Amino acid sequence: MAKIGPASFKYVLKAKFEAESLVEKPDVIGAVFGQTEGLLGEELDLREAQKNGKIGRIEVESTSSNGKTTGTIIIPTSLDIAETALIGAAIETIDRIGPSKATIRVESLEDVRVTKREYITKRASELLGTALSKNATDTTEMLQKLYEDVRQKELTEYGPEKLPAGPDIEDSDEIIVVEGRADVLNMLKHGFTNVIGMNGTTIPKSVVDLSKRKVTTLFVDGDRGGDMIVNAFMQNGHIDYVAKAPAGTEVEELSKKEINQALRAKIPLEEYAPGMRRESKEEKPQISLPDEFKQKMLSFVNDIIGTRGAFLINDKYEILGKIPYKEVESSLPNLESTYAVVLDGVITDEIAKSAEEAEIKYVIGNRVAASSSSVVLLSYEDLGYR
Repeated sequence: MAKIGPASFKYVLKAKFEAESLVEKPDVIGAVFGQTEGLLGEELDLREAQKNGKIGRIEVESTSSNGKTTGTIIIPTSLDIAETALIGAAIETIDRIGPSKATIRVESLEDVRVTKREYITKRASELLGTALSKNATDTTEMLQKLYEDVRQKELTEYGPEKLPAGPDIEDSDEIIVVEGRADVLNMLKHGFTNVIGMNGTTIPKSVVDLSKRKVTTLFVDGDRGGDMIVNAFMQNGHIDYVAKAPAGTEVEELSKKEINQALRAKIPLEEYAPGMRRESKEEKPQISLPDEFKQKMLSFVNDIIGTRGAFLINDKYEILGKIPYKEVESSLPNLESTYAVVLDGVITDEIAKSAEEAEIKYVIGNRVAASSSSVVLLSYEDLGYR
């Protein structure tokens, strides 16, 4: 079988192994195929995945000394990151290589597209530098034209209201909501692609729905109208943070430096306007939780915050694995023996439904924006997190 080239796969899984006796490379590859067979079902069976071009040629680099063999296993894949992570977890279950006891531990899961992006950035800089050096007098005009072309191409329409938005508004876990089209264009010009405009002071339903399932920053003009928009938004949507342009200025006028300064200075809604946090129409029932459970879960919360990931926990309070937050909804139905999930993110209806299908007992996130009949949904606050 031909080796899959860099253009064909997205991730490279690297794992370290150690065998207690001298083993050859074919022994290692045989163990990888043989001892993972049947663990992950037909779709992720390594032999079938290789036949279908979903994984490339498995490479083994090894050295032997003092009667032991150590080395690295390299597996390129064109699967998504969650499926690649499952394969990584599967090969860690291998306990023998050839006649010898062995251990395998995944060292890294690398996104090879990062290298491509680095090349693109470097090459674009070279091309732009060449163009500027040939016609330095037209630098300002060229840059303006470049910015205009890029931001117009990136501008999309979102929802039935055809709202102006960046290309990453649906895929991003966090969004920035601004007032209008001109604000969106200025944000795109400066590299912010997870932005959406409301096209006025009336809050569109599409923006309301997005705000309830994503971490939302409302970025308003530095005038009284900005405060009015914050107040109007809270009637229907959910704001996590508020950012304001400098006094007397509008978002569409800001430079990249000013935008970054304003977003870094964003504050939680409760601090921006105490009492404006919308209360639930129904009082949330008190949940009685064992002290041991709360203590264990709080330790996981402290470790997960800031990672945009999710811990999978068994009923012995052991971490079964960690997956990206954006992969939680699709991954949960395929997992077994998971007792609780601790997220660095919002618990959405989609995540709650997936947890129900997987018969998970608890889901814990920084905010609950869902309901569930069988899964206990908890916020960090419910555990006593401060």
